[in-house]
Amino acid sequence: MKSFLILLFSVCFFFGHAQKDKSTQKPAPTQPQQQVQAPTQQQPQVSGITQHYLRKYSLAAQWNDFEVAKDALYDLIIENPANDSLLITLAYYYYENRQYASTLLISQELISRNPKDMNTLEMAAVSAEGLGVRDKALQYYETLYLQGNNVGTLYKVAFLQYDLKRFKESSANADILLSKPDIATQKVYFNDAENKPKEFIMKVAVLNLKGMLLQEEGDKVGAKKQFEQALALGPDFIPAKENLAKLK
Repeated sequence: MKSFLILLFSVCFFFGHAQKDKSTQKPAPTQPQQQVQAPTQQQPQVSGITQHYLRKYSLAAQWNDFEVAKDALYDLIIENPANDSLLITLAYYYYENRQYASTLLISQELISRNPKDMNTLEMAAVSAEGLGVRDKALQYYETLYLQGNNVGTLYKVAFLQYDLKRFKESSANADILLSKPDIATQKVYFNDAENKPKEFIMKVAVLNLKGMLLQEEGDKVGAKKQFEQALALGPDFIPAKENLAKLK
């Protein structure tokens, strides 16, 4: 998952076009920059009140007062409702603060404007999952996978399908994952015996998932084989240990 550690870029882009030669001052970035695609529509004329809110946002962000910056963003959105960059910046703010309900609602508005924007789809997927709305999260992840063919996205799809008891679909996607060499190098995190996050290769988790799916089918022998293969690659992978113990 790409980091959404950005609150300044899109508004600064808007500010730069609005102000041009009026000012060369830029707010000091407080977080790593990530390029956001600028809206394609022609930039509107900037009113005096918009310039005021832009300066308010810039100063608040520069001085790490993100509540005031958020307030200024709302003012800017009211003045410039068609500017997607402002909505993206607000969505990032809520996402980084794990305010998933607000992130999801803003992401849905952005998706209605640009259904193929992968960053927005990813924010919507993660936010829906964080809220426990797994069926909605699955829809967004499936759309993401169709657009990007990313192994990590398919991994999320397969596990959400399992959680939603869509076992046949989950099993088919687990098989696809097991056929991809990337899962032997990509990393995932699960808690260890001390309940601390530990890194494993993705293949360990997928083998464990395949075992759980075979167990759902009543194939205990096949399930046992998958759990043992998972443990051969990750001897301290707790989920596979627990699942194997249940079989015995």
